Amino acid sequence: MFESFSIIFTIAALFNYVNYKWLKLPTTIGLMILSLILIIPITLSKTVFPEFYTFFCDIIINADFKTLLLDGILSFLLFAGALHVNLAALAKEKKSILLFATLGVLISTFLVGGLVFFAAQLIGLELPFLHALLFGALISPTDPIAVMAILKEANISKSLGIKIEGESLFNDGIGVVVFSGVLLIATATGEHSTAEIGAEIGMLFLEEAIGGLLYGLAIGFLGLKCIQSLKENPQLAVMISLAVVMGGTAGAFMLHISAPLAMVVAGLLIGNKVHINKDENPVQKAINSFWEILDDIFNGILFVLIGLAIHLLNFNSTYILLGLLAILIVMLARFISVFLPYSLLKHEEKKPIKTVAILTWGGLRGGISIALALSLNKALSGELILHITYIIVIFSIIVQGLSIGTFVKKLYK
Repeated sequence: MFESFSIIFTIAALFNYVNYKWLKLPTTIGLMILSLILIIPITLSKTVFPEFYTFFCDIIINADFKTLLLDGILSFLLFAGALHVNLAALAKEKKSILLFATLGVLISTFLVGGLVFFAAQLIGLELPFLHALLFGALISPTDPIAVMAILKEANISKSLGIKIEGESLFNDGIGVVVFSGVLLIATATGEHSTAEIGAEIGMLFLEEAIGGLLYGLAIGFLGLKCIQSLKENPQLAVMISLAVVMGGTAGAFMLHISAPLAMVVAGLLIGNKVHINKDENPVQKAINSFWEILDDIFNGILFVLIGLAIHLLNFNSTYILLGLLAILIVMLARFISVFLPYSLLKHEEKKPIKTVAILTWGGLRGGISIALALSLNKALSGELILHITYIIVIFSIIVQGLSIGTFVKKLYK
């Protein structure tokens, strides 16, 4: 795995250089496009240089995308992102963020699941309803990694930015819990009653979501106190912040609670109490610089891996057709799942529909959806779900990501 990781890291560094010097695109989009371009010569080498092609395939397979993301770099990326989110600004938008991350995810899950089920039937593909619901659960949460990376380069208002960032940070953990609950239903045998399954899902939510939030507060508070006592030792302060993520994630796995939610809470607490964004003392500067660099490194690896892994899939016309239909379905479901919760709140803006439109177009999907799709086996329609997930993610990152800035400008002309 180290060899695969090293090669992918090197490719990410080179692509980052090419994008910085010549393409000038948002980093994640540039890396994704360059990775997709690299796939062309690699695919052509299959007949001319089969050994090279096999070697490259092994690199991608050995990298183990699902494990690398869900059990590894996701915690680092969420913590790094949360460090720089203003907690006071987040608190002002707490009602909308809470509704988007809970009610919005549930509405979208059932809308996407139901509509994709009917779309699959329409074009002659076999996709059981529960499997379609699994797809709805994994594609509904917006990806905080993709969202926050691209929002850095999009010229939107602070209020709107904090809504999108806050939602994406929290609905990731909630989305994984919803996905796990649907998976529990889909794999349940006839020996379990509806009441028993419902109780299990309830316990899953309490353990994963509530447990993750409380655990994040605990490890964040402990890490904060250690860092605050190290004003003259910035190197050790950085090491403590790294220990919060690594040790905290390992502990979350052992306790069976949500590591993503825990890392978000810990990052918010430490970032705001240490005042990371001020860069006034050695500890602030060291932690800020370290996590910005680590964030760029892991983001590069993730988006290069997303782009390179596509050549392992065998797309056919029916899968592509369902994927294209799914793009429309997901966008419609996103609009409804944002509009309904948003309509329950009072707003200062004169035309809240513009905010809903931006939240809809700015709700990007990324690596987390792909990682969850990879966790599904053939018995759960994993192959079909992975293909349509990939189509949506590529559209989301390249088309939505590239156009979000222009989209905002046109709405507020």
